[in-house]
Amino acid sequence: MITYRHAVAHDIVTIRIPETASDLREFMHWARTKPELAVDSETTGLDIYGTTFRLRTVQFGTGEEAWVVHYERGGKFVEAAEYVLRHCPTMLIHNAMYDALVFDAHTSLSLEALWSRIVDTKIKATLIDPRQPQEGGTGTGLKPLSAFYVDPTAPDTQGDLTAVFRSLGLTKKTGWAGIPLEHATYNLYAGLDVIYTARLNPCLDAELERLGVRPRLVDYEHEIAYMCAHIQRAGLVLDLEYVDTLRRMLREEEARYLTVAARYGVESVNSGAQVSEALLAMGETLTQRTDGGALKVDKAVLLPLADLDRDWERIGSREPNPLAEAVLRAKRAGKWVTAYADKFAENHDPLGRIHPMINTLQARTGRMSISGDFAAQTLPSSDWMIRRAVLGDEPDHVIGSVDFSAIEMRVLAALADVKRMKQGFVSGGSDFDIHLYTAQLIKGAGATKRDRKVFKGAGFGKVYGGGVATIARQTGATEAEIARAVAEYDRVFPEIKRASSKWQREARATGLVTVSVTGRRLPLDRNRTYAVVNYQCQSAARDVLGQAMLNMRDAGLLEYMKLPIHDEIVFSAPKSDVKDIAREFERCMTMDLFGVPVVAEAEIGGRSWGSLYGADV
Repeated sequence: MITYRHAVAHDIVTIRIPETASDLREFMHWARTKPELAVDSETTGLDIYGTTFRLRTVQFGTGEEAWVVHYERGGKFVEAAEYVLRHCPTMLIHNAMYDALVFDAHTSLSLEALWSRIVDTKIKATLIDPRQPQEGGTGTGLKPLSAFYVDPTAPDTQGDLTAVFRSLGLTKKTGWAGIPLEHATYNLYAGLDVIYTARLNPCLDAELERLGVRPRLVDYEHEIAYMCAHIQRAGLVLDLEYVDTLRRMLREEEARYLTVAARYGVESVNSGAQVSEALLAMGETLTQRTDGGALKVDKAVLLPLADLDRDWERIGSREPNPLAEAVLRAKRAGKWVTAYADKFAENHDPLGRIHPMINTLQARTGRMSISGDFAAQTLPSSDWMIRRAVLGDEPDHVIGSVDFSAIEMRVLAALADVKRMKQGFVSGGSDFDIHLYTAQLIKGAGATKRDRKVFKGAGFGKVYGGGVATIARQTGATEAEIARAVAEYDRVFPEIKRASSKWQREARATGLVTVSVTGRRLPLDRNRTYAVVNYQCQSAARDVLGQAMLNMRDAGLLEYMKLPIHDEIVFSAPKSDVKDIAREFERCMTMDLFGVPVVAEAEIGGRSWGSLYGADV
């Protein structure tokens, strides 16, 4: 038995590394007496389903003692670790989705057998304060949380290990796989992580109780995390032949637009100075500047110059600037080939699937995001090229999608009790168009498509907190038009402004924290309290989706669910049953929110996800 001692919050704790069968028996006897253990793993990286991935250690701990079991040694070490994983009544895990999926993929324990006994301390911490340190929060990582709640001297285990990796001639990427299993620092920090987790949990419980965060919200987030872990495990089937074609197409597209940019004197599309100089020479006006004083030529600036909206559709407000469009398309093609096509080709599992990481509490508002090998939520809604690579689960499956109808505006109407808006949603029927309705309220029955576009921009400005200049750039309207539209919005829907003032007033009385309709704490930035409308709406929309996901689970649809993206669920189903399954998805997403009907519409495509966006397969 190897034993280490370390000081934690003025206490001396013990980390044990069993080496023999006798040591392992002592470990199992110790574990049997504990109703609750903190659990963690050390692995070779993050690619759980990669062919070279290995589970190296599994560690278990209380607030005073930890055991680091070298799972990688096999035999009795595997048996001992799995015995405790199987029989431990409650397991405290920080970022439980990752470790639960590691155990599911690389031990004899399944996700289903583990999850009901797991408590995720990261979920608890996020419900207390979702902000990262750079945003003024405590952070949701184990290190900053431990330093705040447990011991200000808590070591940065990952940072210290990175230094150890360098001393061994390894990099941060190769170190986790290459560091010797017996390395003292590696084992010490593995043990400390579970000791800190065990000590952190009661601190988080006390803070949740002090703040009045409902236990049901904690349970709800664990249910959502389990569903997303199930979806991540299943993964997405790739058309690997198309992936090869996609890589070639994107590289050719990048080269083509780089050539166009070079004609205007831009040798590097990533050089802001070259791009701004060339645009000014073409007669364009650039006014926004970076913090360093340089002229901005980022995506937000270039899209309007290219007469493109956020979804890369033509606005129709000006002649597209060919350089702005070339820079945008060259950079996008270059990004897509590295961020998507190359990752598809290099990171699929032996069955030809990728397993995107679903971050269930990524944004401050609780909104989910997708990272890893497929950051699907960053794709524009008009794209089919990347989505074409994703196929239905089986040869007889087709891809479908079910999406809420105007969820942002429905949530806004419900939360702010916007009378005329609610009336429109209630009486407007299934084809109701809130933006045309708004335009007609203001401009009369003769409202045009352009009027609709302007008032749609004003409405989303209310939801997302965009200013007049931003909305003008996105819609192609003038700032004067948008300013008038926003003023008219306030006139016909006065409840929105009143709700914003009320929420801001309440937040100022509670330390600049607005509380969502489901009880989620949403800290505001002191210089952006106007964002309260966005936070309230985005958080409520996320929880409407979360409730719909629970409805889907209860209806037996989890096996068909492939990804939750924004306010949409992508699914794969047998072609013979897909219409019935799509109707069931729609039913699960239909509900009432404070008198506003929330409705969804399913779309059924072909073999690939791209077929929903215009692809021919």
